Amino acid sequence: MEERKQFLCGVVEGFYGRPWSLDQRKVLFQWMQCWGLNTYLYGPKDDLKHRLLWREVYSPEEEGQLRTLILEAKSRGLRFVYALSPGQDIVFSSACDLTLLKRKLRQVSDLGCQAFAILFDDIDHSMCQADTEAFSSFAQAQVTVTNEIYRFLGEPPIFLFCPTEYCSSLCSPSVSKSPYLQTVGEALLPNITVVWTGSKVISRRLSVDCLAEVKCVLQRAPLIWDNLHANDYDSRRLFLGPFKGREPRLRSHLRGLLLNPNCEFEANFVPLHTLGSWYRAGKWGRKDEECEYCPDKALSAALRDWMEELNQPLQAGRQTPQTEKCGCKTSDRFDCPPASRGPSSIAKLPVLPLNSSSPPSSPTRSKRLGDGKEGERMRTNQPHQPYQQLPEPRPEATFGKGRGKKAQGQGLCGGKGLLSETQVRLLIGLHYLPHEQGPSAHKMLQDLTWLKTNCHLVGANSNKAPPQKIDEWRSRASRFLSLCEDIVQLHCSVVGGANRAVLYDLYPYVWDLRNTALVAKAFICWLDGRVLSDGSSLGSWKNCFHCEEALPLWCGKSTGPEQQGRESEPWVFKGGVSGEVQMLLPIGSCSDLFTHPPPLYPTSRRYNIRPYQNKDKVELYRMVRQLYMRNQGGQESSAVHPDVIGDRCLGPCLALSPEYGFILEDELGVCGCVLGILDVRSFAKRCQASWLPAMRDKYPTKGGHAYPYTQDLVKLMEEDQGEYPDSLLYHFPSQLRLDALPDLVDISISRTLLNALLAALKANGSQGVFCEVQPTDQQRLEFLTKLGFLEILRGEARSREGLVLGRLL
Repeated sequence: MEERKQFLCGVVEGFYGRPWSLDQRKVLFQWMQCWGLNTYLYGPKDDLKHRLLWREVYSPEEEGQLRTLILEAKSRGLRFVYALSPGQDIVFSSACDLTLLKRKLRQVSDLGCQAFAILFDDIDHSMCQADTEAFSSFAQAQVTVTNEIYRFLGEPPIFLFCPTEYCSSLCSPSVSKSPYLQTVGEALLPNITVVWTGSKVISRRLSVDCLAEVKCVLQRAPLIWDNLHANDYDSRRLFLGPFKGREPRLRSHLRGLLLNPNCEFEANFVPLHTLGSWYRAGKWGRKDEECEYCPDKALSAALRDWMEELNQPLQAGRQTPQTEKCGCKTSDRFDCPPASRGPSSIAKLPVLPLNSSSPPSSPTRSKRLGDGKEGERMRTNQPHQPYQQLPEPRPEATFGKGRGKKAQGQGLCGGKGLLSETQVRLLIGLHYLPHEQGPSAHKMLQDLTWLKTNCHLVGANSNKAPPQKIDEWRSRASRFLSLCEDIVQLHCSVVGGANRAVLYDLYPYVWDLRNTALVAKAFICWLDGRVLSDGSSLGSWKNCFHCEEALPLWCGKSTGPEQQGRESEPWVFKGGVSGEVQMLLPIGSCSDLFTHPPPLYPTSRRYNIRPYQNKDKVELYRMVRQLYMRNQGGQESSAVHPDVIGDRCLGPCLALSPEYGFILEDELGVCGCVLGILDVRSFAKRCQASWLPAMRDKYPTKGGHAYPYTQDLVKLMEEDQGEYPDSLLYHFPSQLRLDALPDLVDISISRTLLNALLAALKANGSQGVFCEVQPTDQQRLEFLTKLGFLEILRGEARSREGLVLGRLL
């Protein structure tokens, strides 16, 4: 009887996606015991024998693992609740299915489990013909089977039932008038607890008032299955913020509350730590201020404990050399059970790479291209290591200030260093809660929105703005760029940190945000002095951005739907902070440009993307000469006319369209570039008028210094400016060229570089862009295809054989 009354508070492993491992669950139980939580519900949706193959019993090996887990929970003082989800294909009127259901639960009961749950969530309401004839309603069928199973198991003190209408938004027509819920409330045996998620599948707030109605209909206090930190609906979102929006006094109106957290195990330290603080608040009936739950204070306490975890040399499985550390200091002013401080050995998890379609890199040392005869310094790259064996710390260069110079005031970007508290707060602030942005994300989106809206102050051909307004724009731009740089450094620190277990789970998210920050940073730099005003012939900034229907902005701490006076589920807007920054960029609607799997072997190499500067010309010419000579040869002409390859490949764009150039650089200097032409028609006319005459003067056809190979390239320069068909330029008025050194470990950085240019072209009115590739250059062709280009035209753009790839913006 006492067990039936105790409040159940803990974790439900009920998300879609790869289930946690046995070792991760053992660590979870350590955390739960340490933080005072008492219940674990096993119900991972992608465990085949939990849901899809629920009729099948566990094998002897699986039995052993499940028995171990049940005993581990019991040793930690936790209730282990086993859940089964037969609703997808069960025939409620079938004696055979009922027998199989009993057999499966009896097997788990024999392993020592004493608490159970039957889940009928996320299934179709329809019934087969046999069930329609046997039961008066869908709810009656579920209740009948549930009551039968409950009696068969001996009426255990903890038995949960998850209805198909498990939140207010799923009830038809409403909670109080739902025939389904009325049947459940009347027919379900009184000691069976009903699971509920709140007003929504993912509820922003839970209050006593919002639960009173459902409690009345169900005729019992519900148990909350809380999806506040669940992230299985969006692969780009993670929730590291505190447990929030749930009144502590809910305890007296509920049977319990179980948090369904992030799929990534290591991301749940702060959510579960703060859940423990919430549960303990007022647990002993004290009314003093120390027992009031404050999310911000709970977050600070959790952060202090998490800092110790983050900077431990933990491998997958969280194996430590000596004793475990569960992070249960009394920083949140609550006592921790003494038993939780005992040692325990945790087996090491298997080491698996991150999901990626990219092939593993070669373990041998690679070298960047060099002109051996010219004595140019070779650029070396560290061996491509899996992230259990990243290279030791090395000095970091200041971008744009020469190669190899040590950065001032910067942390190390490699090796196994320490994450600072400032960086961890930044990490949490950028991955906060589904209905609320953290401080860092709020500031980032607010500044980007303001800079975008007021970019006319620094436009290329705008009217003169007051100096104080220009200074304000540049001051806010500087603040925004500084935050982007902090995000880049955060990515390096996570990759180079000591805790490999955390890296496994957090890397895809910090990597994605790093790439988005690089694009946004480059684009804001580009706006100053380069964006056109409404006078552009191709379009205007307003045409691209000022359509309110297309901008679901999260400019404040609330989401877009709530700003518009309505509440929606958080999956309505994808991508989290990365997605919101993306939507504020000109190419935000081209979601495929931002979709790319993380590299198989993460690297802590630090990248920067910025607009082209005149001083970059020498380095770019050197880079394309190295690339060209490697693929085509031509050392003789290069020795006499070292600029000829650069003049052909890059010269026209750098001379006539430098405002659409972006540079990619790492710690060693320039390693890539992308150059663009806004209007190919007008650009071709300018080339004919000025560039080609200058090239004929620079490389004369007569005299003793002319070399045949050089003259061939000069002729190709003239052919390069040939006319393109109107059918192409009508849809794709802009052109680009992308070059990058071949030792880039992460191909997505080239996509990020490309996105910076596409954003600039779209901002000034371009509706499409193309690039030309020789059919024999299969490597470049495949590379550009991976970057999101579509093949649209063959053999028609030139008199010679060619291939044109393009995409609409």
